[in-house]
Amino acid sequence: MYLGIGVLMGQDGIGHIQFNSAATTQVMGYAALVVILAEGGLGTKWKEIRPVLPAASVLATVGVAVSVGVTAAGAHYLVGLEWRQALIIGAVVSSTDAAAVFSVLRKIPLPARVTGTLEAESGFNDAPVVILVVAFSTAGPVEHWYLLLGEIVLELAIGAALGLAVGWFGSWGLRHVALPASGLYPIAVMAIAVTAYAAGSLAHGSGFLAVYLASMILGNARLPHWPATRGFAEGLGWIAQIGMFVVLGLLVTPHELGDDIVPALVIGLVLTMVARPLSVVVSLVPFRVPRPERILMSWAGLRGAVPIILATIPMVNGVAGSRRIFNIVFVLVVVYTLVQGPTLPWLARTLRLGEKGEAADLGIESAPLERLQGHLLSVTVPEGSRMHGVEVSELRLPPGAAVTLVVREEKSFVPLPSTVLRHGDELLVVATDPVRDAAERRLRAVAHGGKLAGWLGTDGNRG
Repeated sequence: MYLGIGVLMGQDGIGHIQFNSAATTQVMGYAALVVILAEGGLGTKWKEIRPVLPAASVLATVGVAVSVGVTAAGAHYLVGLEWRQALIIGAVVSSTDAAAVFSVLRKIPLPARVTGTLEAESGFNDAPVVILVVAFSTAGPVEHWYLLLGEIVLELAIGAALGLAVGWFGSWGLRHVALPASGLYPIAVMAIAVTAYAAGSLAHGSGFLAVYLASMILGNARLPHWPATRGFAEGLGWIAQIGMFVVLGLLVTPHELGDDIVPALVIGLVLTMVARPLSVVVSLVPFRVPRPERILMSWAGLRGAVPIILATIPMVNGVAGSRRIFNIVFVLVVVYTLVQGPTLPWLARTLRLGEKGEAADLGIESAPLERLQGHLLSVTVPEGSRMHGVEVSELRLPPGAAVTLVVREEKSFVPLPSTVLRHGDELLVVATDPVRDAAERRLRAVAHGGKLAGWLGTDGNRG
């Protein structure tokens, strides 16, 4: 819809706005992508992606290489593009779009292994793809492929190291420093994420990988006022996506797209039906992923605004035929996103990959009480939580932590040890500083394992 608004505002629409600056679009797109990757990283659960990190890493590197090669071959032999143009298109469309993947997959009840793999891949693969597009768009022939490979590995290593370092130091600082106002915590988290991107870029590493990894560490660090921070990041992510789509709609010239529709459909067909499935199969051979999951991952290689932004790189660098590359990528992304996105839930059901909902995770917000050397935990008991039906005494919180208030149906009361908790309850838990983490772990354990969580071996590390 927002892409359409941009087109309507543009030179062929009712707004007649003349906007032809690919350089401005690229800068705005990069800025938006940083925010989107930060929001995605903040929402990525370490427990879900830790087991699939090797598979996601191979998909984001080896899978990208396979996809680039196959798509470029199709663009050259079937559409007749020159090799440089074909390689640029192959690289541009081989990156799965983080915004599209995050927004679509989190609404589908898929197995954690599938969701984790696809989310981590979309967060990782922007980095090598940007390097490839820049290399292919540079004047002169691309020589010594092994040097290009070494450059990619070096930039990824630098970006990963700086992202992990900035994320760790940032999370440590936010957990040990009480800011003057709770509203500063979301701003601080986003500032740390942007700092990671800046540090990676200034060190000639991958800033995109740095911001994703730093945000993932922050998102799993159980920071103070986390629900507010998460909501703030989601709002910024939406603003970034909306602005990005409107600007891209302004940049495109609809009357120039006619001759590029058929080539875009052909290249998109090669990408969707051959390149993406082959890259998934080749990448996941060592990991023994079941066939239904491989099929879904092949179809879930969603493209969004990111490939269109990357298509501005050859325009800025003055590559011959770059405007046609942009038009082909624009049509390809719009058509195949409209095809793939809405059909993913149907395919998941057909492959019987819809996962039954597990116990919902608790929403816990922590406010540090610096002068009192304690913490006030605000706990929401969601639908599906196994904390429903548990008495307050059965929470077995560590000494130094206690439930002081329960809000139920907009009425608050001080609970007794025999008070039975229900879905929708909001609890205020006061914990001294030494037992704050233990109290939260215990609450999460009960939420997932019920009153017998400790006996059943259920821990609280599921946030």
